Amino acid sequence: MRDLLAVHSVDQFAIGVPDLTVARHFFENFGLEIREEPGALLLHTFGHPHQWGRVVEAPSKRLQWLRLGVHEGELDRFRRRLIEHGVPLIDAPRGAPTGGLWCRGPDGLALNLVVAPKSSPSAPAPRVFPTEPVDRGRSPVRSATSAVKPLHLSHILLFTADVDASIAFYCDVLGLRLADRSGSLIAFLHSPHGSDHHLIALAHSDGPGLHHSSWTVTSLDDVGLGSQQMAVAGYAEGWGVGRHVLGSNYFRYVRDPWGSYAEYSFDIDFIPPGMQWPSADYAAEDSFYVWGPSPPPDFAVNYESEPDRAAR
Repeated sequence: MRDLLAVHSVDQFAIGVPDLTVARHFFENFGLEIREEPGALLLHTFGHPHQWGRVVEAPSKRLQWLRLGVHEGELDRFRRRLIEHGVPLIDAPRGAPTGGLWCRGPDGLALNLVVAPKSSPSAPAPRVFPTEPVDRGRSPVRSATSAVKPLHLSHILLFTADVDASIAFYCDVLGLRLADRSGSLIAFLHSPHGSDHHLIALAHSDGPGLHHSSWTVTSLDDVGLGSQQMAVAGYAEGWGVGRHVLGSNYFRYVRDPWGSYAEYSFDIDFIPPGMQWPSADYAAEDSFYVWGPSPPPDFAVNYESEPDRAAR
């Protein structure tokens, strides 16, 4: 599999927001470990060395760049492939790291290919179910529950003006593979080096943006408890609890202060290295969720685009 030229991980996503204090409050209550450097918050999960996200100050919420991990010795091969496909190489955006290869992806999104350890899952995430005691009920008492702390980043969902063109770019140029799709509305891409059902998802909009970051938890209880802890912290808006069709995961989306979401995700499908996933094109009504409440009317709105940001 190492001879296969393909991105193996979403190494880091970077967003800009108007107020880092507000961002710290949201992501800390979500259960992430927040570290700081001048002008930025660094998003970690407890007990894991990887830095999953970076939050910087900006006039409004906007996806800044995306860093994608590749294996040692592959940068020159990727450089040649980018040139062959006419993908422009660029300098690193202001404030971004300068290593690796920088290019313009779909909709002008700045992408950084870097040699990095594989941070995407290499096995299905742990699944915890209630124990089977014989002398009491299986549910814990409320006072015995603890704060939900996600294990790692599962995936991100990006907005794009052209889902088909974006599929072609991420698959033909960066080596990802299509897991499933629903026409030209949404698509889910996995890594052939092994990843969750989707490492990157693509949803139709009028331009680029980040719809949500998805974070793995180990139980359905954690999905519900996470929803509760965010409501107590002042973030009651969102969608779920429910279950997706594509990916199969149980979810709760928590609306952040900028109109996008952070998702608690449990039990998503895992695609091991070398597996030929039975990719399919699902009708819209069969592609979204099996059960759960109706999503908010503006769930698919890209508030990073100019008209929608003004409406927000």
